[in-house]
Amino acid sequence: MSLSMYSSSVPVFQHYLKNLSAILKKGGEYAAEKKVDEKVLTNARLFPDMFPLSRQVQIACDMAKGCGARLAGVDIPKYEDTEVTFAELQARVEKTSHFLGTLNAAAIDGSAQKQIKLQAGPRELEFVGDYYLRNWALPNMYFHITTTYNILRHNGVALGKMDFLG
Repeated sequence: MSLSMYSSSVPVFQHYLKNLSAILKKGGEYAAEKKVDEKVLTNARLFPDMFPLSRQVQIACDMAKGCGARLAGVDIPKYEDTEVTFAELQARVEKTSHFLGTLNAAAIDGSAQKQIKLQAGPRELEFVGDYYLRNWALPNMYFHITTTYNILRHNGVALGKMDFLG
């Protein structure tokens, strides 16, 4: 079996979103067990100029849903970025995974050479579909999930490599 654009995107996104959900669950359980206001953790950062955990989760989800939608040629769902609790972040992860499950595999499989344009801050970026998936969307999603993991681990949540890998 050869790799396809679909098998290299949607199932990978969903796998790591499931792992992100499990990581967030452990964060919520830790906050409850230690009687720490969970917003202390969802607002935690590794360094003052980095985004807090809540924004890391939002961006990881945005990377997955944005890539899936762009490759499938459908509108990207808009989420409000208002999540501040573990339950709200979990709901966003679930909503993103559900959206990915609605995408047409054949449309994504035909997207390897599709022109992708997107705005990243003040810059407009242009990619070809397979390059966009491999060198922009997947690494960005991994980065933001890893940073979420690192924030929680730094704050005492018992996480290990298998929590990230699943």
